[in-house]
Amino acid sequence: MGFPESSTSASTALLTDHYELTMLGSALADGTAQRPCVFEVFARRLPDGRRYGVVAGTARVLDAIADFRFTDAELSQLESTAVVDDATLSWLADYEFSGDMDGYAEGELYFPGSPILTVTGSFAEAVVLETLALSILNHDSAIASAAARMSSAAHGRPIIEMGGRRTHEYAAVAAARSAYLAGFATTSNLEAGRRYGIPTRGTVAHAFMLLHDSEEQAFRAQVDKMGADTTLLVDTYDITAGIETAVRVAGPELGAIRIDSGDVGPLARKAREQLDSLGAKDTRIVVSGDLDEHAIAALRAEPVDAYGVGTSVVTGSGAPTAGMVYKLVEVDGRPVAKRSAHKESRGGRKTALRRHRDTGTAVEEVVWSGDNAPEPGQHDEPLQIPLVRAGRTVDDLPSLDDARQRLRRALVSLPWEGLKLSHGDPAIPTLFL
Repeated sequence: MGFPESSTSASTALLTDHYELTMLGSALADGTAQRPCVFEVFARRLPDGRRYGVVAGTARVLDAIADFRFTDAELSQLESTAVVDDATLSWLADYEFSGDMDGYAEGELYFPGSPILTVTGSFAEAVVLETLALSILNHDSAIASAAARMSSAAHGRPIIEMGGRRTHEYAAVAAARSAYLAGFATTSNLEAGRRYGIPTRGTVAHAFMLLHDSEEQAFRAQVDKMGADTTLLVDTYDITAGIETAVRVAGPELGAIRIDSGDVGPLARKAREQLDSLGAKDTRIVVSGDLDEHAIAALRAEPVDAYGVGTSVVTGSGAPTAGMVYKLVEVDGRPVAKRSAHKESRGGRKTALRRHRDTGTAVEEVVWSGDNAPEPGQHDEPLQIPLVRAGRTVDDLPSLDDARQRLRRALVSLPWEGLKLSHGDPAIPTLFL
């Protein structure tokens, strides 16, 4: 949910926004609050130059909505600050979402206009969920989209997520989950490991090296505690001397060395040659230090065995938000749409499918509303799944590991140019019917 579990109140309720409660109060006053409505989450466009987006955070949204209640503490806050009137306060005291939700499964790709989440319920019930849904989906999908590009660039080599020191302390946990969903192998974030079952890994930082009177003493302390299969940080002083000392201390069974600074491509090449000459032919080389997808791709030909990525992944590698919006598209079964220039929306509840060639390559995303459903093809794949019915999360939703597998399959289905890191149009076009 993005908040510490030890919080003394439900916390999620005040993730709503002031203007949402303004709309709620006005709708309650004029009698429109109970009108049946459909809201949709979608992105008008992908971040500049991106060719696909990755859906992430859906499970966290559902968990947050299940706990979305206004406790006495939160109601008192709203009352004391006169955010709402008494009638609205009374309505909020009994709030519990009782509508339906459908959406793209986590790990699915999305494109401009994809109906990523559809919320059906009364205006009052649905409108207060806007900030909650968008804050989670925009963050998690941005992280997953960046992480997927990095995982593709790594071409099967494992990546360790290690960005917890570069973002908000609670966002770090969500970022680790999204990165793992998108193909990262492990995280250094122990809370993400506890909460989501993600494998955790980590080694020492330069502070540990500087603590000791010599590099050899530091290496020996680590090997004595962790065994020869540990990863030794060799670039605190001189890398060549550090590698020689590391192998002398741990022996040729040394698990790995980590290089955290400098021009890591040439350094990795020299390190590989030196390790091999010292008999440590199976010792792995891990590189870190401000890597992003472009740096990882540039290292593909180098003798690198694993990457550590921090800042770039937890900040979406230049696209920290997915740019998703939450828009009202239907009232009382009647399509409604915003017409503002450059912010247009398409009215009516949407459904979507993805078309594929018989080879499995995706060629088109088809989005329609009302009775405009296309004739289903042999290789068409429906994209939305049921998420919530009558306020209750449906059983047997895909797990985090299911999402990892889904994304892996989805990326394989893209046309080859869709995986390019260079700027370009979305990998497949969206057809609106």
